Amino acid sequence: MEGAEGNAGQAGPAERSHRSSVSSVGARAADVLVYLADDTVVPLAVENLSSISAHELHRAVREVLQLPDVVLEAFALWLASPLLEVQLKPKHQPYKLGRQWPELLLRFTDASDDDVALDEPSLQFRRNVFFPRRRELQIHDEEVLRLLYEEAKGNVLNARYPCDLEDCEVLGGLVCRVQLGPYQPGQPAACTLREKLDSFLPAHLCKRGHGLFAAFRGRGAKTGPREQGLLNAYRQVKEVTGNDSEREATLGSHYRAYLLKCHELPFYGCAFFHGEVDKPAQGFLHRGGRKPVTVAISLEGVHVIDNREKHVLLGLRFQELSWDHTSPEEEEPILWLEFDGDSEGTPVNKLLRIYSKQAELMSGLIEYCIELSQAAEPTLSQESASGPHEAPSPSPPPTQRPKLRRQGSVVCSRIQHLSTIDYVEDGKGIKRVKPKRTTSFFSRQLSSSQGSYTVVQPTDDSLEQS
Repeated sequence: MEGAEGNAGQAGPAERSHRSSVSSVGARAADVLVYLADDTVVPLAVENLSSISAHELHRAVREVLQLPDVVLEAFALWLASPLLEVQLKPKHQPYKLGRQWPELLLRFTDASDDDVALDEPSLQFRRNVFFPRRRELQIHDEEVLRLLYEEAKGNVLNARYPCDLEDCEVLGGLVCRVQLGPYQPGQPAACTLREKLDSFLPAHLCKRGHGLFAAFRGRGAKTGPREQGLLNAYRQVKEVTGNDSEREATLGSHYRAYLLKCHELPFYGCAFFHGEVDKPAQGFLHRGGRKPVTVAISLEGVHVIDNREKHVLLGLRFQELSWDHTSPEEEEPILWLEFDGDSEGTPVNKLLRIYSKQAELMSGLIEYCIELSQAAEPTLSQESASGPHEAPSPSPPPTQRPKLRRQGSVVCSRIQHLSTIDYVEDGKGIKRVKPKRTTSFFSRQLSSSQGSYTVVQPTDDSLEQS
């Protein structure tokens, strides 16, 4: 697809209602509307709308907002709607892609004809999927940090970034500080947080009961565990001493603290795609079926997220997988992910099928992310050998990372909730493990010298010929 930087996917749950990015079209000029992460609009009067490039519009947004040059790398223009979102390449022409939108929806989504006819994309100024986290840590401009913060906050609140409750409370406490100011004992009252709880915590954590007992919960109700946890996190936000202007200037430090916490999430900064996976067979009749998932792909790896349960089903770094995609005629496109595992104690290679019309896009993005990572490695080695030329911003303390590895964490893989094919190789051919597969079918993977993905040899005789 010429219309994507190798990544297109499902639009986020906070989709704005149908809106147009072209407010008026005349013979010479048009007002183009570009949406920021906080839903504010940047109007641009442009000439030759039909031929203007994404690169030209991107620079125009930077000039209007008076942002530093780093935004040219940290951000990109996206064409997005409730059905599909696409990060544009600099050479792309947004107007022409907008005209081709119905064709893209038919090709890359399962939307009905009626939904396709009603869908209309908007131009959005969002984080560039290919911008490394380490570069983000070097940004000091407060407005740039605010834009990154707003986008990350939206992804957390809309559960696109699954987070454990403890981490949601820490992030929510920082949002309280940004929106309500420094914590004051007794303010805000618990009822104030209760009324606006979904502004600080993901919606699925804010659900309350309904019916007779819920009706008795009023303003005088006892503080619930969600409000209390949020208040505690708000109280613990560190403040900078000084006058009002100095405290106001610390907003940038709170934006940065929020982003640093989000950097602990392995899928931060990813592109999202829609798909389905097989459920494990259950019951006497071994009925399975499928479950809807979100596939999150970033420079670090691939994560498969359960849409309903809001937790990770599978997380793989690129060194840990091999992949391919198939698009046979009259059959569903499939993205295949292969990785090491075990079947009842037997080392095997597991094969996961992800059914999605966006399989081709996901495969292309994986390949491009790996190429970028490999190209960046020599540069990083030279930088570490020569030493830093300027003091970079400190990385998150290493003690923060294990918090996300707590038992039962939503970011840990739940392979037992997936139906995979398990294989091994016995030197003569590929054999299938009891009901399930290992030598790699795919040549597409990270160089073996850098990865840990290996071909597994059988260790018992309980194999049947595939």
